[in-house]
Amino acid sequence: MESSGARTPAFGQTEINWDKLDKTKFYVVGAGLFTGITVALYPVSVVKTRLQVASKDVAEKSAFSVAKGILKADGVPGLYRGFGTVITGAVPARIIFLTALETTKVAAFKMVEPLKLSEPSQAAIANGIAGMVGSLSAQAVFVPVDVVSQKLMVQGYSGYATYNGGLDVVRKICRSDGVLGLYRGFGLSVMTYAPSSAVWWASYGSSQRLFWSLLGDGTEKQEAPSLGKIVGVQAAGGVAAGATASCITTPLDTIKTRLQVMGLDNRQNTVQVVKKLIADDGWKGLYRGLGPRFFSMSAWGTSMILAYEYLKRLCAKED
Repeated sequence: MESSGARTPAFGQTEINWDKLDKTKFYVVGAGLFTGITVALYPVSVVKTRLQVASKDVAEKSAFSVAKGILKADGVPGLYRGFGTVITGAVPARIIFLTALETTKVAAFKMVEPLKLSEPSQAAIANGIAGMVGSLSAQAVFVPVDVVSQKLMVQGYSGYATYNGGLDVVRKICRSDGVLGLYRGFGLSVMTYAPSSAVWWASYGSSQRLFWSLLGDGTEKQEAPSLGKIVGVQAAGGVAAGATASCITTPLDTIKTRLQVMGLDNRQNTVQVVKKLIADDGWKGLYRGLGPRFFSMSAWGTSMILAYEYLKRLCAKED
Protein backbone atom coordinates (compact mmCIF):
# COMPACT_ATOMS: atom_id res chain seq x y z
CA MET A 1 0.00 0.00 0.00
CA GLU A 2 3.03 2.26 -0.34
CA SER A 3 2.31 5.65 -1.81
CA SER A 4 5.75 6.11 -3.32
CA GLY A 5 9.01 4.33 -3.79
CA ALA A 6 7.51 0.92 -4.74
CA ARG A 7 9.61 -0.66 -7.46
CA THR A 8 8.64 -4.27 -7.84
CA PRO A 9 5.96 -4.90 -10.46
CA ALA A 10 3.67 -6.43 -7.83
CA PHE A 11 3.56 -3.09 -6.02
CA GLY A 12 3.76 -0.95 -9.11
CA GLN A 13 0.61 -2.49 -10.56
CA THR A 14 -1.47 -2.52 -7.39
CA GLU A 15 -0.59 0.62 -5.44
CA ILE A 16 -2.82 3.70 -5.43
CA ASN A 17 -0.97 6.91 -4.67
CA TRP A 18 -2.29 9.40 -2.11
CA ASP A 19 -2.67 12.12 -4.76
CA LYS A 20 -4.96 9.85 -6.81
CA LEU A 21 -7.63 9.59 -4.11
CA ASP A 22 -10.94 11.44 -3.78
CA LYS A 23 -10.26 12.71 -0.25
CA THR A 24 -13.88 13.54 0.67
CA LYS A 25 -15.12 10.10 -0.33
CA PHE A 26 -12.08 8.54 1.32
CA TYR A 27 -12.79 10.12 4.71
CA VAL A 28 -16.57 9.56 4.68
CA VAL A 29 -16.51 5.94 3.51
CA GLY A 30 -13.43 5.23 5.62
CA ALA A 31 -15.19 6.39 8.79
CA GLY A 32 -17.89 3.78 8.19
CA LEU A 33 -15.46 0.98 7.37
CA PHE A 34 -13.22 1.53 10.38
CA THR A 35 -16.21 1.91 12.69
CA GLY A 36 -17.35 -1.55 11.59
CA ILE A 37 -13.92 -3.04 12.29
CA THR A 38 -13.86 -1.38 15.72
CA VAL A 39 -17.26 -2.90 16.56
CA ALA A 40 -15.94 -6.36 15.70
CA LEU A 41 -12.67 -6.14 17.62
CA TYR A 42 -13.52 -3.89 20.57
CA PRO A 43 -14.24 -6.76 23.02
CA VAL A 44 -10.62 -7.91 22.66
CA SER A 45 -9.45 -4.50 23.92
CA VAL A 46 -11.76 -4.76 26.95
CA VAL A 47 -10.42 -8.22 27.84
CA LYS A 48 -6.79 -7.12 27.34
CA THR A 49 -7.27 -4.05 29.54
CA ARG A 50 -8.83 -6.05 32.36
CA LEU A 51 -6.02 -8.59 32.27
CA GLN A 52 -3.45 -5.81 32.52
CA VAL A 53 -5.01 -4.08 35.53
CA ALA A 54 -6.18 -7.10 37.56
CA SER A 55 -4.80 -7.38 41.08
CA LYS A 56 -2.88 -10.54 41.96
CA ASP A 57 -5.72 -11.92 44.07
CA VAL A 58 -8.19 -11.87 41.17
CA ALA A 59 -8.97 -15.40 40.05
CA GLU A 60 -9.33 -14.53 36.35
CA LYS A 61 -5.88 -15.20 34.94
CA SER A 62 -6.69 -15.89 31.27
CA ALA A 63 -8.43 -14.05 28.47
CA PHE A 64 -11.12 -16.74 28.34
CA SER A 65 -11.93 -16.47 32.04
CA VAL A 66 -12.07 -12.66 31.86
CA ALA A 67 -14.45 -12.77 28.88
CA LYS A 68 -16.58 -15.41 30.61
CA GLY A 69 -16.74 -13.28 33.77
CA ILE A 70 -17.81 -10.19 31.81
CA LEU A 71 -20.55 -12.08 29.96
CA LYS A 72 -21.82 -13.61 33.19
CA ALA A 73 -21.97 -10.29 35.01
CA ASP A 74 -23.08 -7.88 32.26
CA GLY A 75 -23.85 -9.90 29.15
CA VAL A 76 -22.65 -8.80 25.71
CA PRO A 77 -22.95 -5.04 26.59
CA GLY A 78 -20.17 -5.62 29.15
CA LEU A 79 -17.76 -6.30 26.28
CA TYR A 80 -18.52 -2.85 24.88
CA ARG A 81 -17.95 -0.67 27.93
CA GLY A 82 -16.47 2.66 26.81
CA PHE A 83 -17.33 1.96 23.17
CA GLY A 84 -19.22 5.24 22.66
CA THR A 85 -16.23 7.23 23.84
CA VAL A 86 -13.87 5.33 21.56
CA ILE A 87 -16.04 5.80 18.47
CA THR A 88 -16.47 9.52 19.17
CA GLY A 89 -12.72 10.04 19.24
CA ALA A 90 -11.66 7.32 16.81
CA VAL A 91 -12.96 8.98 13.65
CA PRO A 92 -11.00 12.26 13.95
CA ALA A 93 -7.97 10.39 15.30
CA ARG A 94 -8.04 7.95 12.37
CA ILE A 95 -8.36 10.80 9.84
CA ILE A 96 -5.36 12.58 11.39
CA PHE A 97 -3.35 9.36 11.51
CA LEU A 98 -3.98 8.25 7.92
CA THR A 99 -3.38 11.70 6.48
CA ALA A 100 -0.08 12.06 8.34
CA LEU A 101 0.89 8.47 7.49
CA GLU A 102 0.42 8.77 3.74
CA THR A 103 1.88 12.25 3.30
CA THR A 104 4.92 11.38 5.42
CA LYS A 105 5.42 8.11 3.56
CA VAL A 106 5.80 9.95 0.26
CA ALA A 107 8.49 12.21 1.73
CA ALA A 108 10.21 9.32 3.55
CA PHE A 109 10.60 7.20 0.42
CA LYS A 110 12.16 10.16 -1.37
CA MET A 111 14.50 10.69 1.59
CA VAL A 112 15.81 7.10 1.66
CA GLU A 113 15.98 6.64 -2.12
CA PRO A 114 19.53 8.08 -2.48
CA LEU A 115 20.79 5.56 0.09
CA LYS A 116 20.40 2.75 -2.50
CA LEU A 117 19.24 0.24 0.11
CA SER A 118 17.46 -3.01 -0.64
CA GLU A 119 13.73 -2.84 -1.33
CA PRO A 120 12.67 -4.36 2.06
CA SER A 121 15.06 -2.02 3.91
CA GLN A 122 13.75 1.07 2.13
CA ALA A 123 10.18 -0.03 2.85
CA ALA A 124 10.95 -0.69 6.52
CA ILE A 125 12.56 2.73 7.06
CA ALA A 126 10.00 4.77 5.11
CA ASN A 127 6.98 2.94 6.54
CA GLY A 128 8.45 3.07 10.05
CA ILE A 129 8.98 6.84 9.89
CA ALA A 130 5.48 7.35 8.48
CA GLY A 131 3.90 5.12 11.13
CA MET A 132 5.64 6.99 13.95
CA VAL A 133 4.70 10.44 12.60
CA GLY A 134 1.10 9.31 12.07
CA SER A 135 0.86 8.03 15.62
CA LEU A 136 2.44 11.16 17.14
CA SER A 137 0.01 13.34 15.18
CA ALA A 138 -3.02 11.46 16.49
CA GLN A 139 -2.01 11.29 20.19
CA ALA A 140 -3.60 14.63 21.12
CA VAL A 141 -7.02 13.10 20.34
CA PHE A 142 -6.28 9.51 21.16
CA VAL A 143 -4.86 9.81 24.69
CA PRO A 144 -7.95 11.42 26.32
CA VAL A 145 -10.15 8.86 24.55
CA ASP A 146 -7.88 6.09 25.81
CA VAL A 147 -7.95 7.38 29.41
CA VAL A 148 -11.75 7.70 29.52
CA SER A 149 -12.55 4.45 27.70
CA GLN A 150 -10.15 2.38 29.83
CA LYS A 151 -11.67 3.69 33.04
CA LEU A 152 -15.07 2.60 31.70
CA MET A 153 -13.68 -0.79 30.65
CA VAL A 154 -12.49 -1.65 34.16
CA GLN A 155 -15.15 0.10 36.27
CA GLY A 156 -16.29 -2.05 39.16
CA TYR A 157 -13.58 -4.62 38.38
CA SER A 158 -10.85 -5.54 40.85
CA GLY A 159 -11.70 -2.58 43.08
CA TYR A 160 -11.91 0.12 40.41
CA ALA A 161 -14.47 2.95 40.65
CA THR A 162 -17.76 3.00 38.76
CA TYR A 163 -19.04 5.83 36.54
CA ASN A 164 -22.20 7.01 34.82
CA GLY A 165 -20.79 7.11 31.32
CA GLY A 166 -17.94 8.87 29.58
CA LEU A 167 -18.99 12.43 30.51
CA ASP A 168 -19.01 11.45 34.19
CA VAL A 169 -15.42 10.19 33.83
CA VAL A 170 -14.36 13.45 32.15
CA ARG A 171 -16.04 15.58 34.85
CA LYS A 172 -14.41 13.67 37.70
CA ILE A 173 -10.97 13.71 36.09
CA CYS A 174 -11.16 17.46 35.37
CA ARG A 175 -12.46 18.17 38.87
CA SER A 176 -9.56 16.36 40.54
CA ASP A 177 -6.68 16.91 38.10
CA GLY A 178 -7.82 19.55 35.63
CA VAL A 179 -7.72 19.06 31.87
CA LEU A 180 -4.19 17.66 32.13
CA GLY A 181 -5.72 14.67 33.95
CA LEU A 182 -7.12 13.56 30.60
CA TYR A 183 -3.54 13.24 29.40
CA ARG A 184 -2.32 11.01 32.23
CA GLY A 185 0.21 8.60 30.81
CA PHE A 186 0.72 10.81 27.73
CA GLY A 187 4.48 10.30 27.77
CA LEU A 188 4.15 6.53 28.07
CA SER A 189 1.37 6.56 25.49
CA VAL A 190 3.68 8.29 23.03
CA MET A 191 6.48 5.88 24.01
CA THR A 192 4.11 2.94 23.47
CA TYR A 193 2.10 3.82 20.40
CA ALA A 194 4.66 5.75 18.38
CA PRO A 195 7.26 2.91 18.45
CA SER A 196 4.47 0.35 18.14
CA SER A 197 3.14 2.10 15.05
CA ALA A 198 6.65 2.48 13.65
CA VAL A 199 7.44 -1.21 14.23
CA TRP A 200 4.07 -2.30 12.84
CA TRP A 201 4.33 -0.32 9.62
CA ALA A 202 8.03 -1.08 9.17
CA SER A 203 7.34 -4.81 9.59
CA TYR A 204 4.36 -4.65 7.29
CA GLY A 205 6.18 -2.80 4.53
CA SER A 206 9.28 -5.01 4.56
CA SER A 207 7.45 -8.33 5.07
CA GLN A 208 5.21 -7.65 2.08
CA ARG A 209 8.20 -7.28 -0.18
CA LEU A 210 9.78 -10.41 1.25
CA PHE A 211 6.56 -12.35 0.65
CA TRP A 212 6.34 -11.08 -2.93
CA SER A 213 9.95 -12.12 -3.46
CA LEU A 214 9.24 -15.62 -2.10
CA LEU A 215 6.23 -15.86 -4.42
CA GLY A 216 8.43 -15.05 -7.38
CA ASP A 217 7.07 -11.59 -8.15
CA GLY A 218 10.46 -10.10 -8.88
CA THR A 219 11.61 -7.44 -11.27
CA GLU A 220 11.30 -9.70 -14.31
CA LYS A 221 7.59 -10.43 -13.88
CA GLN A 222 5.29 -7.98 -15.65
CA GLU A 223 1.79 -9.46 -15.35
CA ALA A 224 -0.41 -8.09 -12.58
CA PRO A 225 -0.86 -10.43 -9.59
CA SER A 226 -4.36 -11.71 -8.90
CA LEU A 227 -6.58 -10.03 -6.33
CA GLY A 228 -6.47 -13.18 -4.20
CA LYS A 229 -2.68 -13.15 -4.12
CA ILE A 230 -2.62 -9.43 -3.26
CA VAL A 231 -5.05 -9.90 -0.37
CA GLY A 232 -3.13 -12.96 0.85
CA VAL A 233 0.18 -11.10 0.94
CA GLN A 234 -1.39 -8.10 2.68
CA ALA A 235 -3.03 -10.33 5.30
CA ALA A 236 0.21 -12.23 5.93
CA GLY A 237 2.05 -8.92 6.26
CA GLY A 238 -0.53 -7.76 8.82
CA VAL A 239 -0.09 -10.87 10.95
CA ALA A 240 3.71 -10.62 10.82
CA ALA A 241 3.56 -6.94 11.75
CA GLY A 242 1.17 -7.62 14.65
CA ALA A 243 3.37 -10.37 16.05
CA THR A 244 6.48 -8.21 15.93
CA ALA A 245 4.91 -5.06 17.37
CA SER A 246 2.99 -6.79 20.18
CA CYS A 247 6.06 -8.66 21.46
CA ILE A 248 8.16 -5.48 21.53
CA THR A 249 5.64 -3.03 23.00
CA THR A 250 3.38 -5.01 25.40
CA PRO A 251 5.39 -4.12 28.57
CA LEU A 252 5.00 -0.40 27.89
CA ASP A 253 1.31 -0.86 27.11
CA THR A 254 0.73 -2.72 30.39
CA ILE A 255 2.46 0.01 32.43
CA LYS A 256 0.61 2.79 30.56
CA THR A 257 -2.77 1.13 31.09
CA ARG A 258 -2.19 0.75 34.84
CA LEU A 259 -1.17 4.40 35.17
CA GLN A 260 -4.24 5.58 33.28
CA VAL A 261 -6.88 3.60 35.20
CA MET A 262 -5.60 3.95 38.78
CA GLY A 263 -7.85 5.80 41.23
CA LEU A 264 -7.15 9.06 43.03
CA ASP A 265 -6.44 7.25 46.30
CA ASN A 266 -3.89 4.91 44.75
CA ARG A 267 -1.47 7.12 42.83
CA GLN A 268 1.74 5.47 41.70
CA ASN A 269 4.52 6.53 39.38
CA THR A 270 5.99 4.45 36.58
CA VAL A 271 8.73 2.92 38.72
CA GLN A 272 6.25 1.87 41.41
CA VAL A 273 3.94 0.29 38.82
CA VAL A 274 6.84 -1.72 37.36
CA LYS A 275 8.00 -2.86 40.82
CA LYS A 276 4.48 -4.02 41.75
CA LEU A 277 4.01 -5.95 38.50
CA ILE A 278 7.34 -7.72 39.00
CA ALA A 279 6.62 -8.37 42.69
CA ASP A 280 3.21 -9.91 41.86
CA ASP A 281 4.11 -12.00 38.82
CA GLY A 282 7.81 -11.68 38.13
CA TRP A 283 9.06 -10.27 34.83
CA LYS A 284 6.22 -12.03 33.01
CA GLY A 285 3.87 -9.57 34.72
CA LEU A 286 5.04 -6.96 32.20
CA TYR A 287 3.55 -9.16 29.49
CA ARG A 288 0.07 -9.37 30.96
CA GLY A 289 -2.46 -9.37 28.15
CA LEU A 290 0.14 -10.35 25.52
CA GLY A 291 -2.21 -12.91 23.95
CA PRO A 292 -5.15 -10.53 23.50
CA ARG A 293 -2.78 -7.71 22.49
CA PHE A 294 -1.14 -9.91 19.84
CA PHE A 295 -4.55 -11.00 18.57
CA SER A 296 -5.85 -7.44 18.66
CA MET A 297 -2.85 -5.96 16.83
CA SER A 298 -2.79 -8.74 14.25
CA ALA A 299 -6.55 -8.88 13.71
CA TRP A 300 -7.02 -5.11 13.81
CA GLY A 301 -3.95 -4.46 11.68
CA THR A 302 -4.84 -7.08 9.07
CA SER A 303 -8.49 -6.01 8.95
CA MET A 304 -7.48 -2.36 8.76
CA ILE A 305 -4.97 -2.98 5.99
CA LEU A 306 -7.43 -4.98 3.88
CA ALA A 307 -10.18 -2.41 4.47
CA TYR A 308 -7.73 0.40 3.75
CA GLU A 309 -6.59 -1.09 0.47
CA TYR A 310 -10.22 -1.72 -0.51
CA LEU A 311 -11.07 1.86 0.49
CA LYS A 312 -8.27 3.25 -1.67
CA ARG A 313 -9.48 1.23 -4.68
CA LEU A 314 -13.02 2.43 -4.04
CA CYS A 315 -12.02 6.08 -3.73
CA ALA A 316 -9.48 6.24 -6.56
CA LYS A 317 -10.10 9.07 -9.00
CA GLU A 318 -10.89 8.07 -12.55
CA ASP A 319 -8.19 8.98 -15.04
